[in-house]
Amino acid sequence: MNYLYESLLTAIRLIFQLDPEVQAAVWTSLYTSSTAIVFAGLIGIPSGLWLGLSNFRGRRVLITLLNTLMALPTVVVGLLLFGLLSRQGPLGSWGLLFTPVAMILGQLVLATPIVANLVLAAVAGADKRILPTLITLGASPFQASIQLLKELRFGIMAAIIAGFGRVIAEVGVAMMLGGNIRGLTRTMTTAIALETSKGEFAFGLALGIILLAVALLVNLGLNFLQQR
Repeated sequence: MNYLYESLLTAIRLIFQLDPEVQAAVWTSLYTSSTAIVFAGLIGIPSGLWLGLSNFRGRRVLITLLNTLMALPTVVVGLLLFGLLSRQGPLGSWGLLFTPVAMILGQLVLATPIVANLVLAAVAGADKRILPTLITLGASPFQASIQLLKELRFGIMAAIIAGFGRVIAEVGVAMMLGGNIRGLTRTMTTAIALETSKGEFAFGLALGIILLAVALLVNLGLNFLQQR
């Protein structure tokens, strides 16, 4: 118990003293995850809306594929992108491997299916009379779709937060594509894994506390918006 107590005190001290390494890991995590979820929203929200409103041949296959991609292991995503971005890969000349851009690409692949699938579920659960009513009242298909998105805003916010939670807490993609480079691609999760393996439990605990605080703040923000 003394070990845990002393580690907790040290962790709190590191947080409030604004330790540079802690700050760097937190910033890298927030920057890469936020950027990835913005692009995932730009791709996933229209995709989920399109799948939810369309009726075409092969739709069931696409939905099944989307469901499968939601459970895609992070190490598999990291492995495939590593092969693409490595020097021997087709995109190796771009020099993206072991950079924040590579991490954002990996997190984008992880988050987009989650956002699209949850938006699809929100569309499927919406009142079927919304679009026909809007079109009858003179709205164009685009205007009707925008209004439908407004009606589904809570479901869409939940999809974005679920995607953000997925990417900010993952380790495989960040480790394989970022390389866990100090001050450049070291995130909270990769730093926790590294420092704990080195015996720096207090440092890992400090980052773990911050990671939990970020998750709590994001969910509090969603609850606040839903109440408004």
